[in-house]
Amino acid sequence: MNAHAKTSASELADALIDARSRTLELVADLTDEQLIGPRLKIVNPLLWEIGHVAWFQEKWVLRHCGKAASIRADADALYDSVAIPHDTRWDLPLPTREETLAYMQEVLDRLVERLNTIPLDEEDIYFYRLGLFHEDMHDEAFTYTRQTLGYPRPGFSTVPEETPKTGGHLAGDAKIPGGTFLLGATPDLPFVFDNEKWAHPVQIHPFRIARAPVTNSEYAAFVEDKGYLRREFWSDEGWRWREKVGAEHPIYWQPSSDSCWSRRSYDEVVPLEEHHPIIHVNWFEAQAYCRWAGRRLPTEAEWEAAASAEPNPNGQGIAVRKRQFPWGDDPIFSGRANLDGRAGGVIDVGAMADGDSPFGCRQMIGNVWEWTSDTFGPYPGFVADPYKEYSEPWFGTHKVLRGGSWITRSRMIRNTWRTYYTPDRRDVLAGFRTCAR
Repeated sequence: MNAHAKTSASELADALIDARSRTLELVADLTDEQLIGPRLKIVNPLLWEIGHVAWFQEKWVLRHCGKAASIRADADALYDSVAIPHDTRWDLPLPTREETLAYMQEVLDRLVERLNTIPLDEEDIYFYRLGLFHEDMHDEAFTYTRQTLGYPRPGFSTVPEETPKTGGHLAGDAKIPGGTFLLGATPDLPFVFDNEKWAHPVQIHPFRIARAPVTNSEYAAFVEDKGYLRREFWSDEGWRWREKVGAEHPIYWQPSSDSCWSRRSYDEVVPLEEHHPIIHVNWFEAQAYCRWAGRRLPTEAEWEAAASAEPNPNGQGIAVRKRQFPWGDDPIFSGRANLDGRAGGVIDVGAMADGDSPFGCRQMIGNVWEWTSDTFGPYPGFVADPYKEYSEPWFGTHKVLRGGSWITRSRMIRNTWRTYYTPDRRDVLAGFRTCAR
């Protein structure tokens, strides 16, 4: 095994163990009944989902790369998310909590043992990272599922609360010059998903984008101006959604007796924090707010340019070079981005000035995912990666979000990362920032 592979093996083993510790912490305090939970379209039974996380790693690393037999003869019948319809996952003969945890541990042990005993090639490393990031993404889903179901706030023993939480409001727009911009990821990155491939030139006109996401207090002004009840601010599809669910304010907001707002945070009700970014709003709600405010959502290309472009040294437009993170190419996130659950939730939009982009945009990585105006689709020349179900089935039906949330893992996020949800989803950790019209 060469030195690069040894380093990669050690780092991968540590990351896999860290991810599994996070997964187990997210479910350890829940009862057996809570691990099954109600049958809802936007959640999975958590007992099924934690088993699925281990199954995915077994499928792609131990079985696909290692050609090993399945640890459980019934693993595919239980945990294959492509083959098993969502609504039937509550009806499966799921193993007990103890049996599920034992299966998860067996998979992890074999993953680590394989890392320590065989030379790793590029294919091995790719599928280890795929399994790792898949678990990281499910851990984020476990976190907002606990909010959806009103379970207690999760606590993470391995992450100190070292993120600055205050900073107030951050007003004003950043001016982004126009020019040719390379949208997407470049091949020199250690891992990218198929929907980020590959960087390609797009033409961007000069635009102005908010330095910070929309705050609770700004969004409250829209709510209090009867924005949810005024048809002129909503698209046809958005208005149909609003009428169907009877939405008159964000899903977890509650009016307080003193004419202020509170919100449900997991199993508690807390006063609405005026300088925190609005969170748990869907694309329709973001779009309606923009129309009310005389603003608009950024396109994907505009968002990525605001996060990663640099001014051209000659003062004309943007440079060809782009950054991996808003602050540069250094992946050290401490003090720059609210990630990894360090703060226990969202923080003031004015905090963490050290993470600003060259044009002065703050918190483009971390805190809340940000809706863009674009429908999720392929980049030119798209070719699906081996995990074909990751991107392609969702083209044309989902909207793109960028930047990560307070619980997103720092090891996987970057400026080119794309996530995607249907425009009606407001359970996810999403907010938005706006552009001038």
